[in-house]
Amino acid sequence: MTDTADAIVIGAGVIGAAVAYELAKQGWKTLSVDRNRQAGHGSTSGSCAIIRMHYSTLDGTAMAYEGYHYWRDYADYLEAPEGEILARFLETGCLVMKTEHNSFLEKHMENSRALACPFEEWDAETIAQRLPIYDLQSYAPAKRPEDESFGESNGGRLKGGVFWPNGGYVTDPALSAENIAAAAARKGAHFRMGAEVTGILSQAGRVKGVKLADGEVLHAPVVVNVAGPASAHINGLAGVTGDMTIETRALRQEVAHVPSPVGFDFEKAGFVVSDSDIGCYCRPEQGNHILIGSEDPPCDPSIWVEDDRDYDRNFTEQWRVQALRYGQRVPSLGIPSRMQGVVDLYDASTDWIPVYDKSSLPGFYMACGTSGNQYKNAPIAGKMMAALIAYCEDGKDHDADPLHYRLPYLERTVNVGFYSRKREINKESSFSVLG
Repeated sequence: MTDTADAIVIGAGVIGAAVAYELAKQGWKTLSVDRNRQAGHGSTSGSCAIIRMHYSTLDGTAMAYEGYHYWRDYADYLEAPEGEILARFLETGCLVMKTEHNSFLEKHMENSRALACPFEEWDAETIAQRLPIYDLQSYAPAKRPEDESFGESNGGRLKGGVFWPNGGYVTDPALSAENIAAAAARKGAHFRMGAEVTGILSQAGRVKGVKLADGEVLHAPVVVNVAGPASAHINGLAGVTGDMTIETRALRQEVAHVPSPVGFDFEKAGFVVSDSDIGCYCRPEQGNHILIGSEDPPCDPSIWVEDDRDYDRNFTEQWRVQALRYGQRVPSLGIPSRMQGVVDLYDASTDWIPVYDKSSLPGFYMACGTSGNQYKNAPIAGKMMAALIAYCEDGKDHDADPLHYRLPYLERTVNVGFYSRKREINKESSFSVLG
């Protein structure tokens, strides 16, 4: 049996759904295939869904600030019908501690000024007023509990941070992908769930479609790889890795959920906090909990996974490490004996900046290396990918003459070549989940 479409999108996570949505709005007959039974139930469901503006590169900041506007105006972006249940964006704000590690945020503030993105500089007194549970002693560099100096201050104190008031988080990332997939379906997009891609078909030097695990063949002149942690496998099936200087790999991560200290309602009074002094970030979580993630300090081993379906889904010592690190900042934090949170995979690129690009196989495109820090950009990534596909399918050579895409809200043009698969490794990157 065969089926045909104008474009096949591999992956129905938040970015894959957004790509299908934007292509469908342009009149493409799209078919999305995903081995999960429901949109957003791959790595998207394990996302911390943080919406933030601070990036170490201007292009990264521009994409993030542009992306914020779609979450702010989420129902409008979706053209959602009255009464549809939507994921909620809680605009709590985002505080980033000034540390030597992030060069005291000078570059981040410069980027925000250039884009008229609001931010406030907070001194230590302001932080203490807003987060009275915090102790601002410095512990850098981040260490592991087995280090004999773990939990001991280095003798310094954090002097302040930068607060981006438009930051926050989305309450239900899986639901957000379902919302976008539903919006795409209203524009004519089709979805084939529970379908695993086992082959990329080509003919006469151009992509022709995909083969599924059950033997079914789906034909299309355009195929878009938005397979999250499986993206490297799909690129391998397509035979397009030869000219890529940037690779993507599946990275195992744990996120801890712990109760807020007694007497402080972090769910209502807290906000997103990035703290490179202790190598952690956090945000409020439902039930007056605090979600704690890792900023990938050098002392922690990276757990790369070869098979994105065969990995340890149980909590390990890393859960306790992150909780204890955060406990340095919040001495009254109680660390429960029962581990709660998320174990999932990030689709991480070499420099933690995504690949939004064509490939060496005409008609085969990729939106890869996006996990960990690109959730917030899903709506604008979908728009940009649709523009890139149209640009290349119109005969333009994106490698030689990269697409320059105008961000609709910021009215600023970005060079999409910044996200090239063939770029040099970006030395401005944080080389962590911060991008």
